[in-house]
Amino acid sequence: MRTTISTQPTGAVMHAMDVAELRTHIRSLITLDEDEAPLLSSYLPIGRNGLQPNPFESRVREIRKLLNDRERTLFDEQFDLILQYLAREVRPPTRGVAAFARGGKQPFFLGLQFHVPVPNRLSVGPSPDVYHLVELKDTYHRYIVLISTAESARILEVNLGAVTREVWTERPELRERVGREWSHEHYQDHRRERGDRFVKEKVELLERLMTAGGHTHLILAGNPRMTAHIRKSLPKRLLDRLVDIVPAAENARVEDIVEATLSTFIERERQESIDAVAELLGALKRGGLAAAGTSATLAAVQRGQADVLVMARAYAPGPAWSCRECGWVDAMSAQPESCVVCSASDLKSENLREVMVRLAERQSLEVEIVQHTDVLMALGGVGCLLRYATNTLSDEESSGEE
Repeated sequence: MRTTISTQPTGAVMHAMDVAELRTHIRSLITLDEDEAPLLSSYLPIGRNGLQPNPFESRVREIRKLLNDRERTLFDEQFDLILQYLAREVRPPTRGVAAFARGGKQPFFLGLQFHVPVPNRLSVGPSPDVYHLVELKDTYHRYIVLISTAESARILEVNLGAVTREVWTERPELRERVGREWSHEHYQDHRRERGDRFVKEKVELLERLMTAGGHTHLILAGNPRMTAHIRKSLPKRLLDRLVDIVPAAENARVEDIVEATLSTFIERERQESIDAVAELLGALKRGGLAAAGTSATLAAVQRGQADVLVMARAYAPGPAWSCRECGWVDAMSAQPESCVVCSASDLKSENLREVMVRLAERQSLEVEIVQHTDVLMALGGVGCLLRYATNTLSDEESSGEE
């Protein structure tokens, strides 16, 4: 029986996935048992005009040349399933799709749709490629948007570029009472009083939501006068989480406001990644709790010593070999005769970048993917902040040299 997991049943309105759900999918992928049948990992961006014809055409030709007859048959069957999923299941406003498929004795299928784009990639191997899902989780994790007008407030939770939760707080209309029940002066006094109370209620609700949900980023949007008033009313614990203030017209569409805040949030995330590199470099200079370079970082992550994995997007390490018996991984270009830990000889070739992120996800480590950084690339393209110091790091490893 085919094991199928899909976030998108045929004919359904697209489900907006949150970060917690994405973490669950990543964990299901990294804990998936291997099988003799090849596993296809596909990532496809969806343009404004929908799917492009013949996605992966040249890549499919390249892969089929590398497979034997049986593997090629299994590959063709699973690739056809992915094409069917793309044709039948993808729903607006999807901007990126990830699909994983395997036949054989332990069939598996997982299709994921996102409101943000993903790279164009197709690969085949014994294990799924999850790096791009981890990068997606790092770049587009969740935040809160408070949209304010003179008459209402709307609090949105944004996950992976999509609104996943809404809370409305409406302000009663007062103008109709002017001239009928109140003088203009009475209306102005009441309006100021109600306005202050309205802002206070919004801030209190915002604080409860951010505390309960563990949110660390806040963006204010809407009427500049209202957002300025709200900013002045924020307690320090919320002010410290404020990323930016985005002006928006009273009649602006929520979709346009969210898109504007998303650009701001991505820029803030890039800055946080740069800050992580600076923290890593500072710790290395002090001889503190940090390691850099492929060998040192891999060793620290495998020992469970790492706290934050910092990886350049351009990081492209050489091959690695892992032991099928104990799971230990060595970053070596040539296949060793046996595992250095358990002496087993049953070894397999690995994509080292995928190994790094799988290990990090298994341990629930924070992963920072850095877009452009000459500093980190000079250190080997990867490093980590450590939980504790040990004497197992050599002088060469702790300095970040390869």
